[in-house]
Amino acid sequence: MIIFKSINKLNKEVNFKADIGFVPTMGALHQGHVSLIKKSQKKCKKTLVSIFVNPAQFNNKKDYKKYPKNIQKDLKLLKNLKVDYVLIPTVKDVYGNKSKKKFKISKSNKILCAKYRPGHFEGVLGVIDQFIKKLEINKIFLGEKDYQQYILIRDFLKKKTNVKTILCKTIRMNNGLAYSSRNGLLNRSSINKSALLISKLRKLFIFLRKNLNNKIIINNFLNKNKEFNIEYLELRNKDNLSKKISKKNVKIFIAFYINGIRLIDNF
Repeated sequence: MIIFKSINKLNKEVNFKADIGFVPTMGALHQGHVSLIKKSQKKCKKTLVSIFVNPAQFNNKKDYKKYPKNIQKDLKLLKNLKVDYVLIPTVKDVYGNKSKKKFKISKSNKILCAKYRPGHFEGVLGVIDQFIKKLEINKIFLGEKDYQQYILIRDFLKKKTNVKTILCKTIRMNNGLAYSSRNGLLNRSSINKSALLISKLRKLFIFLRKNLNNKIIINNFLNKNKEFNIEYLELRNKDNLSKKISKKNVKIFIAFYINGIRLIDNF
């Protein structure tokens, strides 16, 4: 495993024509990241993992500062996985001397997380744009847990590049809760409570697929789970996140807070 702290040095020493899969991360790696990496290793000859906590995608400075970080643990995990290349760039290395560029997203895309985290996805697209411009990758691996992020990056890259986005399924703990870096900020009780909510959500979705847009059932669910401060609970089209849903294309999306920590999920 070769570790690079400079994009320029990476470009000088790595042959990107050798079919390299790219797994962008913000560190605090978990089994969800492991699945992305293994998928890349299966589909590509070489795999590049980046660790970069992107300040441009945080609309809350406190959230940015408390985001979990454990670089030594991350590097040990990546070494055990036999990752070929790791990039740990600085903010200046990614953005240069310019301000952290943010892309505008359309009003129709300001839904779900984009509605409640203004500037977040603009920052995500900004950093992806920088990576794509500076690294000659042709495949990027993204997790289904961050489904809205996947859709926005997929559509952005389709318009701008030939880079292929590959969606990888959500990896869950034994209790059903999706692995997330933010889980590390929760105690065992909060994790168990969150898992119970997700179990209820799964059952709710099974019912809603047969009774699309049953607002009474959704409102009952919200009222019975007020302790979680559910930010949104919505049914959306999995192909484009529109509200034009059918039994075949529907997904359910949730964002909620527990002990001040925000978690998201979808089925």
